[in-house]
Parts: sequence; C-alpha cells; structure tokens
Amino acid sequence: MRLLVTGGAGYIGSVVADHLLRKGHSLTVLDNLSKGHREAVPAQAEFILADTGDQPVLDYLFEQGQFDAVMHFAAYIEAGESVLCPEKYFENNCACSLNLLQTVVKYRVPRFVLSSTAAVYGEPRRIPITEDDALEPANPYGESKLIVERMLAWFHKVHGLRYASLRYFNAAGATADRGEAHNPETHLIPLVLQVPLGKRPSISIFGTDYPTKDGTCIRDYIHVDDLATAHLLALGGLEEYSQLIFNLGSGNGYSVREVIEIARKVTGHPIPAVEAPRRAGDPAVLVASSEKIRRVLGWEPQHSDIESIIRSAWKWQKKVTD
Repeated sequence: MRLLVTGGAGYIGSVVADHLLRKGHSLTVLDNLSKGHREAVPAQAEFILADTGDQPVLDYLFEQGQFDAVMHFAAYIEAGESVLCPEKYFENNCACSLNLLQTVVKYRVPRFVLSSTAAVYGEPRRIPITEDDALEPANPYGESKLIVERMLAWFHKVHGLRYASLRYFNAAGATADRGEAHNPETHLIPLVLQVPLGKRPSISIFGTDYPTKDGTCIRDYIHVDDLATAHLLALGGLEEYSQLIFNLGSGNGYSVREVIEIARKVTGHPIPAVEAPRRAGDPAVLVASSEKIRRVLGWEPQHSDIESIIRSAWKWQKKVTD
C-alpha cells in the first residue's frame, strides 16, 4: 500500500512507520517537528516538513499519487497542558484533523486509522474499561480526540470512509532504535528514568489521596511495539470491516508508586520520590479491556509486562544518553 503517516516523527508514529516499511509498504511521513524528531523518521520513508493544516502541501501530496490509507498520529497529547490551554488542543487536534479528513474525502482515500486515547473515557464507572463505556472526557485533550472520533463516524456514514480508532492507554517502552523523547517530557516512565541518568534529582508523585490501593494513580501500560502491531492489524482489518474501534492496553494496572519501585529494581538506583498535589484532569484509575481487538483481529501483546517495558525504556535511554 501507499500510505501517509502524519506525526511520523513522533514516538508512536515513528515506530509504526518502521513496522509498515518492514512489511513492504510505501510511506510518506508528514510532520511539522514541533514535537517529533527528524532522526526518528525511518530513512526509507519520504519525509515532508509540514502541518496537517497546510492545505497547499496536502493538495500537492495527494495529487502526486493515490494514497491507499492515512494513519493519523499528529496531535498534542499533554492532558495537563490541555486544561491550561484548551484552545491550543482544539485548534491542532480538531481543526487540523478536520482539514485532513476533508482532504482524504476530496481525493477519495478509502481508509483512515486514528491514534486516539483512553482519555475519551474520563473518570471510568467500571474497570476494566470497554469500548462501550461512557465517553466523558475529563480534560480538553480527551475531548479533542473524542471530537475527531465523532467526525470520523459522520464521515463514515456520509462519505463511506472506512476507519479505525485506536484508543491507547499508556504507551511506553522502546524498540532498539526508538523511544520516548518528548520535550518537555510528561510521561511517568521516562521521567522516572531521568533520575538515575542524573537529569533530575527526584520524581514527583502528583496526588497521593486517590481512592486506590496506595493513594496514587493507576494506569495500564502497553509497549510501543505491541501498539505498532495493533495498527498494522487494524489497517488490514479495514479490508473486511468498515468501522473499527478498539482499546489498546495490557489489561493490568500499576500505580505510580509501583512503577517507581520497579524502576528502582531495573536501574539499581534509589530514585527519590517527592509527593506533590494532584494535577487537574487526572482520573484515578485507567485500565483497559482489550478483549475486543484480541477477538476480532487476533492481537496478542508480546512485550507488555511492566518490568519488560521499563527494561526496554532503560536500555534505550542509556543508549541515547551515552
């Protein structure tokens, strides 16, 4: 297939791009590098430095040859920041996605795969969360992704666009060549690993009074390699199915304190922790049921036990720091 990958210089997008190329697909990566890294884009992919809101560039790309599918990763993803600056998230995540979708329909691209998020659920009413649970985002980031999902549902109904929406829980870990390198970094595992690397003196725990076993937030961590596998399965699944919505998680939840303790074991470093107030928009528990994608597409995560995830991240972080 000939594919367009937006946000393909980012953490998850670049890993998926690498998987797609290894499967023999032809790839164009579109990224404005506001958050991504040029060196993360696989060498075999065509790279275009641009934004999904840049209509002349989109027209040029789509006119060059028919894309068989678009995989859309380009988005802002920081829940805490979205509470402080919602307009930034609605403009980039919603308005630019609408622009991309209009272009997809204009040039009759038949398939679309969206990088979505567990944040569409907000504070869950039950655990594990299934795809049929209430969609009540607790922050503008989750709301922005839900808006895009709703746009996709209408584009499917009106224009026949076949789409998959993949609701990630906490993407984590690293491959041999690619790992998390956000700037600023906001994700727990890379932040924890910055302590033994000497990049910060301690790790902050935001909230210790949640209704959980140790008072800290609980999250479901999924290895980025397993996420990539799910994207390829979803892309193939759109041959048979016209609309796919899946949770992507391991089904296991770990508290912030537990993640820190496992990181201490993996790194051999004490990793001091400092308690801090809660952050706005953080649900207490987010754990996925991924039974649906396992049943429908046969997805089986291979790398997503928490210690393996942290070990892979630690190996990559040391490699790029040395």
